[in-house]
Amino acid sequence: MTIETLQHIVKGRLSPKRFAHTLGVVDMAKRLANHYGARVDQAEMAALLHDAMKECSLETMQDMVQQAQIPVDKEMLSNGALLHGPAGAAYAKLELHIQDESICEAIRVHTLGSTHMSVLDKIIFLADYIEPNRNFPGVEELRTLAFQDLNAAVVLAYDGTIRHLLDQGLSIHVDTIRGRNSVLLERLDV
Repeated sequence: MTIETLQHIVKGRLSPKRFAHTLGVVDMAKRLANHYGARVDQAEMAALLHDAMKECSLETMQDMVQQAQIPVDKEMLSNGALLHGPAGAAYAKLELHIQDESICEAIRVHTLGSTHMSVLDKIIFLADYIEPNRNFPGVEELRTLAFQDLNAAVVLAYDGTIRHLLDQGLSIHVDTIRGRNSVLLERLDV
C-alpha cells in the first residue's frame, strides 16, 4: 500500500483539524528520522497512522484492541485518550495488514511511551508532541532540543505531559512514569 493511499484512508477517518495535526506529525517525524538515521518510510507510516483511531468511539477502540489481542490494562480500556494508540496499532495490523512490528509498536506507544523505547518509538512520541501546529510555552525550545538530544527532548516532553496532568488534577498512567524513568536511565547510562 502506498503512502498516498494510506493518506487518503486516514483523511477519510479524521476531522480536518485532526488530519492537519497528523500531517504535522508526519512532517516532524520524517525530519527527526532523517536527523537520527532512522528509516524515514517507517516514521512516515507510523506518524500517518498514529491517530487513525482517535476519533472512533471507545467501544470501537475496545473491539479493535480485543480482536488484535493487544494487552491493555483497565485504565487504558476505559479511556479513549489512552486507548487510541493500541487501537491504532490494531487497526494497522488487522485492517491495513501492516506487518512491520516496529511501525505498529510506535503507533501503540505514541501517547504513553513505554520502557525500552526504540528510536522510532521516541520519534513518533516526540513528533506528536512538537509538530508544527502545536503552540504552548516552551515548544520552540523543545523543537530545538529535539534535533540536539533525542532522549533529553523525550524526557522534557514527558515532564510537560506530567505537569499538565497534575495541573488538571488528572491521573498519570503508570506507563508514563515507567517510560520517563526508562529514558532518563538510558540517558544516564550513556
